[in-house]
Amino acid sequence: MLDQIKSGQGFIAALDQSGGSTPKALKGYGIEEDAYANDEEMFGLIHAMRSRIVTAPCFNGEKVIGAILFERTMDGEAGGKPVPALLWERGVVPFLKVDKGLEAEADGVQLMKPMPDLDALCDRAVAKGVFGTKMRSVVNLANPAGIKAIARQQFAEAKRIAAHGLVPIIEPEVNIKSVERDAADRLLLQEMLAELDAWDGAPVMLKLSLPTESGLFQPLVDHPKVLRVVALSGGFARPEACVELAKNPGIIASFSRALLEDLRHQMSDDAFNASLGGAIDEIHAASVA
Repeated sequence: MLDQIKSGQGFIAALDQSGGSTPKALKGYGIEEDAYANDEEMFGLIHAMRSRIVTAPCFNGEKVIGAILFERTMDGEAGGKPVPALLWERGVVPFLKVDKGLEAEADGVQLMKPMPDLDALCDRAVAKGVFGTKMRSVVNLANPAGIKAIARQQFAEAKRIAAHGLVPIIEPEVNIKSVERDAADRLLLQEMLAELDAWDGAPVMLKLSLPTESGLFQPLVDHPKVLRVVALSGGFARPEACVELAKNPGIIASFSRALLEDLRHQMSDDAFNASLGGAIDEIHAASVA
């Protein structure tokens, strides 16, 4: 798994929409909110969508080197097998989203909510054959104190995760709609480098918004304590996200909406697989450009 993530020529699929973002994901998939009566039915529908994706012929380690899962997806089955085991059979490395959502904005950022059950969740993930984790916080403004707080929190939690033998993906997302986006990118780069220089564990991964200035994050790509830098689409539609990604050599995609945006519940299997395959080809090409 380490070798696939370190040197695999592909990208990481983000299939980790949680409770709060699931209705929007289902709506994009063509399933309206009146199609389910409660959370269990909602999660059943999103699991069916994810199962359809991960069992598609094109979803394999040739172009998709990893996939980030929601906790319920990790615990579920697809194709008659536990999802992490099915993924790795196909050469796709499983990751788990571990954060519990965002705090209210303070100092221009949204820190992660406390994760009191993180150690127990990491133990379960290890038992299920998961390779790493992902946790997200958000930068809305170029506030030095806020961005420093985000970096410190992310690396503190990463230390807890790494102690379980898992590889943490650290995701301090810069809001691409921020009027201070470029300045926020630069402050974040500075804080990430400071935390990495102080990091004494195995290499970590970073998941970042594509920078306003192409190539800005090259020092992170080249850093010896960074296993891989991946990018979120952040609200860009797939064509624009792929164009921006290709401007940043060494960074690969970890897209969610941009991967799934053309998929619909009503499609035949052939149409679904063709649409997913086209999206995978497009994102793969931008990732290895």
